Amino acid sequence: MRKTLLIIIVVFMALLSVAYLFRIEILLTGISIITDQRVQVGVNQAIEWEKGPEARSESIEKPNIVLILADDLGWNDLTINGGGVARGTVPTPHIDSIAEQGMNFVNGYAGQGTCAPSRAMMMTGRYGSRFGFEFTPTPLGMSTALMMMSQGQELKPIPRANPRTLPYDQMGLPATEVTIAELLKDQGYYTAHIGKWHLGRESGSAPQEQGFDQSLLMHSGLYAEEDDPDVVNSKLTYDPIDRFLWVGLRYAASFNGSDAFKPGGYLTDYYTDEAVKVIEGNKHRPFFLYLAHWAPHTPLQATKQDYNALSHIEDHTERVYAGMIRALDRGVGRVLQSLEANGLTDNTIVIFTSDNGGAGYIGISDVNKPFRGWKITNFEGGIHVPYFVKWPIKIKAGTTYEEPVHHFDIYTTIADAAGATVPKNVEIDGVSLLPYATGEEKVKPHETLFWRAGDYRTVRHNEWKMAVVPQLAKTWLFNLAEDPGETTNLAELNPNVVDELMLLLEEHNKQMVPPKWDSVGAIPINVDKHLRQTQDLVTDTYVYWSN
Repeated sequence: MRKTLLIIIVVFMALLSVAYLFRIEILLTGISIITDQRVQVGVNQAIEWEKGPEARSESIEKPNIVLILADDLGWNDLTINGGGVARGTVPTPHIDSIAEQGMNFVNGYAGQGTCAPSRAMMMTGRYGSRFGFEFTPTPLGMSTALMMMSQGQELKPIPRANPRTLPYDQMGLPATEVTIAELLKDQGYYTAHIGKWHLGRESGSAPQEQGFDQSLLMHSGLYAEEDDPDVVNSKLTYDPIDRFLWVGLRYAASFNGSDAFKPGGYLTDYYTDEAVKVIEGNKHRPFFLYLAHWAPHTPLQATKQDYNALSHIEDHTERVYAGMIRALDRGVGRVLQSLEANGLTDNTIVIFTSDNGGAGYIGISDVNKPFRGWKITNFEGGIHVPYFVKWPIKIKAGTTYEEPVHHFDIYTTIADAAGATVPKNVEIDGVSLLPYATGEEKVKPHETLFWRAGDYRTVRHNEWKMAVVPQLAKTWLFNLAEDPGETTNLAELNPNVVDELMLLLEEHNKQMVPPKWDSVGAIPINVDKHLRQTQDLVTDTYVYWSN
């Protein structure tokens, strides 16, 4: 009996050891099982988009509006920004043409260094922290996995004790917020959303509850089935986010809140196909098309055709990523061509931006060159994004604007163009960029801009930019006019400037409200090195990011 009990104890301890060594794999397997049970994906179904009248009324002069949003697009992923993927060998002529035929806001800023808060600000014209949307909605399992797999070697993640959480689908845009889609519907616009939303699916936060007549939603995030013979994958074993995504995601869409079904092709091309249908079906009435691409966010999947066209790129991961950029640019080109073919180009506003900068966890250098940092930081690489606006009958082609603008300005710019009045009972932070694009307004849009993700807080005031990370007792101060690459920390040399900017941060934060849900903790993010590079705790620069 004793021998049997001893064997049982030894086996049990051995199993515990294995569970400890492979706890991440066990956790991910459990997430996979749960996901399989929750997401049942049906066969592809045709989308029935609404169609407008057969002819356009002569009295209708309102512009059509197309907002195209990329996900995690790096500043240097576009050839117009001075380089492009794989040392400029993957041109982006169609995306570039929006800037070339309109205005390039060369100091465009994302609302935050991660995706969902930026999207909330675009939809509302307000700092997300004014209404509690401070953190990116993340399934609890993913948050736990990321805390366990966090980078930084000995620099450990900092878990939050007893965080206030919500179910993932309830982490959303409050129904009380007035979105740009709601404003446009009041102006007689047909409103359509395609792609990523990430602003909630319940409690009044779903797209069709937030002003969109119809919504083709990215229900889950594979670009194609993992074993699709026409797709090439690149799995990033060094990236905890990627490991979670391959386990947890499915190839799935939904329409106006329907059950999940398989999309009709490689996701970027599929969204483009459907966007073209929206344009063609509604060319005789004012429409707002919000085309929120998933590309080039991980998981990295390219069509075999795009991959094969880039045989000069030796690194497999970079080649797959480049193929995704190629597909994104092709898709933007098809949307622009559809506008042209239907006689809509001159009186259509096309806005292109990215939700934040390129991610360091993909393991590719220079995606944000010449800026420092990545997504999940407030360094310029994380928040300085492409920002193009084209409206041929109003905006002169080939123009640039140098002063800082922000994602929440998209809201007020669109409202202005459509003749809509923004809400008067709340603080609107955005301003219309149309007077700046037409040269009518000379005063800068913003003297001061703020970013907040938990305790990590940043302010840009004129040429000065300051960031504080209390967990590291660290303050950075940069003069962006002289040092746009943020190479030299001037905090110790300019204590008066630090004090001035600290006061601005304090006053701003007094106006904000507590988050609707807490972060589960803070993880260390390397500012200068991507995940395929050797990390050095002593010499490397880190921030702590809360989510």
